[in-house]
Amino acid sequence: MTTALSRRDGRTLCLSSVDSHGAVIECRAAANVGERMWHYRIRHQVFVVEQGVFAGSDLDRHDLRPDVVHGIAVYRGAYVGTVRFFPLNPDTGLWQGDRLAVLPQYRTAGIGSPLVRFAVAAAAALGGQRMIAHVQLANVRFFERLGWQRSGEVETYVGLPHQPMTIALAPPADTE
Repeated sequence: MTTALSRRDGRTLCLSSVDSHGAVIECRAAANVGERMWHYRIRHQVFVVEQGVFAGSDLDRHDLRPDVVHGIAVYRGAYVGTVRFFPLNPDTGLWQGDRLAVLPQYRTAGIGSPLVRFAVAAAAALGGQRMIAHVQLANVRFFERLGWQRSGEVETYVGLPHQPMTIALAPPADTE
């Protein structure tokens, strides 16, 4: 799989990957109301309907913040995954990533890795120095393979055990 971070339309950060079959996975910030609605629908499907992590809705106060990036993955013409990330402390460059979700029928297509890489690269391009996340225990190894490290003991987050994890953010090499 190849990956490149660029600036779509001169402004929006976009990460494009090509899977082993030549299909493009594009990860970018939701560009309009329609894409934002897809972002919310996918999160709802995964975190409310499928996993039961949240009752009714997973929307929270962060979704209303103007500095939150609502990432979306597009694969073979369909919206298939999401990630959300935002600055926690602009003075120190600390960011948080969360709400990584891929629709079940696309989980074997390799959508999760580009979404995480997009969040990390985009946060770095926006001035971030470090990102943290609360990772469901079943996904810890996945994050470790992407360069994340465990940060502390397992904790309860949204009522379930999660592993705090962190990654240093480096400025992207390619943000044309």
